[in-house]
Amino acid sequence: MMIDNTGSARSPRAGMLVLVTGGILLTAAAVWLTVQGDTGIRYSADHHDTVPMWAGWIPALVGIMLVRLVPPAADQPWPDRVAPYREAVPLLLAGVAFAVTLPLLGGEPAYTLLKVALLLGVPLGVFLWSRRRGARWHPWRPVDAAYRYGPALPVLAWLALSYATPLAVPPSDFGRTADPAVLVGVLVVGFAANALLEEVFYRRWLQSRWESILGRWPAIVLASLVWAAWHVGIQGTGELGTDLASVAVHQGVLGLFLGYLWSRYRRMWPLLLVHGAVNSVPILLGL
Repeated sequence: MMIDNTGSARSPRAGMLVLVTGGILLTAAAVWLTVQGDTGIRYSADHHDTVPMWAGWIPALVGIMLVRLVPPAADQPWPDRVAPYREAVPLLLAGVAFAVTLPLLGGEPAYTLLKVALLLGVPLGVFLWSRRRGARWHPWRPVDAAYRYGPALPVLAWLALSYATPLAVPPSDFGRTADPAVLVGVLVVGFAANALLEEVFYRRWLQSRWESILGRWPAIVLASLVWAAWHVGIQGTGELGTDLASVAVHQGVLGLFLGYLWSRYRRMWPLLLVHGAVNSVPILLGL
């Protein structure tokens, strides 16, 4: 029988603790930046331009409200009660290790090598080991039209609010100054290394497994904060407290929208479209 693992958490008390703690951290981050008068958030690692920290909140909030129009998808059951922990814990440790280690490295190629090793190599090793123990599990992919096409509405609303209103980030001049071949290469490689790899790891792999342990929203918050934290390594200013607060209110809030999209629909294309847009639309608008 199919059960909704996202709705019936194995550790509801732990889930509530994670949810409350995450909410406190996000709120504290916004308050800290406001008190410090440092509410301009870097939105790219390529330059130091900023946008108001709340600029991304409205598209994310509207998107989350629209996502709720479709009931959540249900996952298949795990083969035993211990199985999700065997995958969820190593994945979480890999995500934390990436966030902690990245600021200590000196840019490329160490950044890409570390990312591939921890966000791809570790999960593949974990899944191979887990499946040898008989734990073959994956998020259920509903086939109903509502799940297949439903994400279009929240994604389009998010795109419109993010790039066709005063909330939009300024266009980048990179596309006008780069060689066309370099531009295409940057967009393609950036999509694969950032949108594709990150959404597969943080949402499809990490969040899904913690949903079955903690519940839907605790897992979304957990994955969002772990995902946000690694951006300190490429967008940090050297002030750790401010940097952590900045990524929490920017990438962390966007992660809530991405995570909810994944939790309700179990479709990768909406995540890839949103994440890909974050990295590429400012460049394309500047052409």
